[in-house]
Amino acid sequence: MTVSDNLREQFLAVVPNLRAFAMSLTGRPDRADDLVQETLVKAWANFSSFQEGTNLRAWMFTILRNQFYSDMRKNGREVQDVDGTYTARLVSHPEQQGHLDLADFRTALATLPADQREALILIGASGFSYEEAAVISGVAIGTVKSRVSRARARLHEMLEVESAGDFGPDRMASAVHATAAKG
Repeated sequence: MTVSDNLREQFLAVVPNLRAFAMSLTGRPDRADDLVQETLVKAWANFSSFQEGTNLRAWMFTILRNQFYSDMRKNGREVQDVDGTYTARLVSHPEQQGHLDLADFRTALATLPADQREALILIGASGFSYEEAAVISGVAIGTVKSRVSRARARLHEMLEVESAGDFGPDRMASAVHATAAKG
């Protein structure tokens, strides 16, 4: 669509008003200039939808206002992180290792004697007290404690677990994430 000279003059004449309106919305000169620029680009690209004879100024103010609110919604979901500290804390370790750890644990748990496995599940997974587990199993409390202790020791041995750090990402994955976080 060709733009008439009159329409082109009106288009340029509204720029100072757009900037003033953008300043009132954003409160920042740099952001206001960006908003006006975005408005002008959108208005120019969509000039074919403007109906000559209607209010060009109102049409452009509407574009600016809509752009401002679109940006506000978008920015509401974004986080300012100039120095990268927030991003550094958003490390997500690969999930494969957790699945592998769980599979190893299930395999090791299945190899325990039934009485030890039962005691461990009652205490560790089901959350029963030793007293409740003893009643459920029909044995003395000391027997339950002994079975849980032996089961835990055997699992530590089979899984080669020395500390909580042995679960989750391996040393290589942790090193990669630590290096990436430092930038």
